Amino acid sequence: MDKKLGIFRRELVDVQGVPLFWSIAEQWSQVESFEARPDDLLISTYPKSGTTWISEILDLIYNNGDAEKCKRDAIYKRVPFMELIIPGLSNGIELLKNMPSPRLVKTHLPVQLLPSSFWKNDCKMVYVARNAKDVAVSYYYFYQMAKMHPEPGTWEEVLDKFMSGQVVFGSWYNHVKSWWEKRKDFRILYLFYEDMKEDPRCEIKKILEFLEKDMPDEIVNKILYHSSFNVMKENPSANYTTMKKEQMDHSVSPFMRKGISGDWKNQFTVAQYEKFEEDYVKKMKESTLKFRSEI
Repeated sequence: MDKKLGIFRRELVDVQGVPLFWSIAEQWSQVESFEARPDDLLISTYPKSGTTWISEILDLIYNNGDAEKCKRDAIYKRVPFMELIIPGLSNGIELLKNMPSPRLVKTHLPVQLLPSSFWKNDCKMVYVARNAKDVAVSYYYFYQMAKMHPEPGTWEEVLDKFMSGQVVFGSWYNHVKSWWEKRKDFRILYLFYEDMKEDPRCEIKKILEFLEKDMPDEIVNKILYHSSFNVMKENPSANYTTMKKEQMDHSVSPFMRKGISGDWKNQFTVAQYEKFEEDYVKKMKESTLKFRSEI
């Protein structure tokens, strides 16, 4: 056990200007040289943007809406988190090596750190973006329960770190903007969390069209039901409750907390909101990207 105590709550380590978990930084050459396969589907998100939700939707699509097949294992084994390497606990690269094609691959890496084999093989990618204020709030609670992160500190401190990009996987602003630009040259379906909340059926139809899959309405209905927040929250193969308490402490904050849009209103003070908005306008002014902060 002594060895494991040293794994958690360490400071982040800089990799090419992006703060990452120390264990990813140490094994960076493994990540960089990852060999994508042409039929891989990459699920890319900034953390706390609906990653597990889109992963469950895609696994359901890949299994024709068969919810029992999707309970074959925990979501983090069905859709491995490629770059996550924690000594003695997890290695996304190894998990993926042993998976049959077609694989679903999850990443939080910003565009410039993605292994080049994904671009070379022209892999299809699904990116999900969520409005910054809700991401910051969700990140704050996640930092508290997921022990790979450094000590979170206060909400005020987390918000400042979020705004300056001093959180794991770096700046939200750079992440969403650079993936948005990349979609012009590669096969990237760029989705918004808020659209998925508002009209999940419409977004699932977009995904099916992107994957060139035809599905009858009865299967789409099953996918909608089994990927709904309330059903996933109770599903041990989707809600991360199979993780050990020393990795994720659900008693501090559940992994699947609220899954709504606009929860930031319960967290931001008026002063924080004003400071955030002023900074946001500066950082996003060059981009054509537009977000909704509530539905």
